[in-house]
Amino acid sequence: MNLDLTDEQTAALAAVLRRTIDADRYPLSPRVRSLQAILDQLEPPPVREPLPPLRHYEPPRVGRRRRG
Repeated sequence: MNLDLTDEQTAALAAVLRRTIDADRYPLSPRVRSLQAILDQLEPPPVREPLPPLRHYEPPRVGRRRRG
């Protein structure tokens, strides 16, 4: 189903969804997840930059000697 909403109607619907999601007692409930999916369709979340590649960790060598 495709709704033909004006920008004002879309903003009002998104505001109601955000308030309902924020005020809900159980943020991981199926109801809230459905509402969040609807909100994501109305206003897609911003694209995040990918994380930098992981660095390779190499432990210190065991045979290190002290000078002294």
